[in-house]
Amino acid sequence: MVGQVAALGRRIIDNVDRVIVGKSAVTELVLVALLCEGHVLIEDVPGVGKTTLARAVARSIGGQFRRIQFTPDLLPSDISGISYYNPQRGEFQFRPGPVFTNILLADEINRATPRTQSALLEAMEERTVTVEGDTMPLPRPFLVLATQNPIELEGTFPLPEAQLDRFLLRIDLGYPDDAEEAEMLVRYQTTNPLDELAPVATLDDLRAAAAVCRTVYVDEDLRRYITGITRATRQHEAVSLGVSPRGTLALFRAAQALATLRGRGFVLPDDIKEVSRPVLVHRLILSPEARLRGRDARQIVDEVLAAIGVPVEQV
Repeated sequence: MVGQVAALGRRIIDNVDRVIVGKSAVTELVLVALLCEGHVLIEDVPGVGKTTLARAVARSIGGQFRRIQFTPDLLPSDISGISYYNPQRGEFQFRPGPVFTNILLADEINRATPRTQSALLEAMEERTVTVEGDTMPLPRPFLVLATQNPIELEGTFPLPEAQLDRFLLRIDLGYPDDAEEAEMLVRYQTTNPLDELAPVATLDDLRAAAAVCRTVYVDEDLRRYITGITRATRQHEAVSLGVSPRGTLALFRAAQALATLRGRGFVLPDDIKEVSRPVLVHRLILSPEARLRGRDARQIVDEVLAAIGVPVEQV
C-alpha cells in the first residue's frame, strides 16, 4: 500500500512539473498537506507561480478549483455562501460560496479584514460551513492554499496566531535559477502547458492514500524526539509563544506523509527534520528583544534541531 501511495505521489509531482519548472520539492510538500488533510500558506512575491501551482495540483488530482481574491471589502458571505429567498419556490435556498471545492486558493489573504479571515477558520479546522444555523460539510479532500506578499505590507491585516496555527505548512516557491527560467520560456513559447494538463489521480485515490499515511510506523523514540522539539520552542529564550500541541501533531502527521511519499512504512529522523521548518516556523512568536536583534524564526528552529539529540538505533 505504501508503495502505491509513493507511485501516486510521483505521478502527481511529475505531472505538475510539466507546468511548474524546478519546484518538485514544493509540490511534494503540497502533497504532504493533502495527505494530512492540512492547509498551506505560501509567502512569496508575485509572479513566481503560486496560482499556477494550485491549478496544476487541482487538475492533476481531478479536483475542483476555486480562487478568492481577498480584498478589504470582501465579506464572510463571499466565502461561505448566502441564503436567499426564491420567490418561485416560496422558500429560502442556500447558494454555496467558493469554499465548497477541493482546492481553494485564498489569494493575498492578509488583505481581507480579520472578520473575513476568520470566516475560513471553521472551514479549515472542521471542514464544515455554518450559515444561519445550518452546518454543511465540505468536499474531501479540502485544501486551502493561501498566499501573502511578504514585501508589500501597506493595506494588509496580519493573520492572527489562531489562524496561522491552522496552516499545516508555510512554504515559499522562490525564483527559478537560470536554467529553469530558460526552460520556462521554451515550455510556454507556443502554448500554456496548464491547458493540456490531464488528471493522473482521482479524489478517491487521495482519500485512500491519506488513510495509508495514518498507518505509517513512528517509533517511540521518534515520538519523544518530536515532542522534545516542540517543547524546546516553548522554552527558548528568544520565543514569546512556542509551538502549540496542534503543531506537535502537525509535525507528526507531516513526517508520516513524507515517509509514505518516499516509499517507506516507517518514519526516519530525517523526515522529521525535513518538515520541521515548514511546519514550525510560522507557529513561533519571537520576543520583542529577539526581533530587535534581527533574529529569525527559521534560525530558532535550526537552533532547536541542533540542540535536540537525534535518536539512534540501539544495537
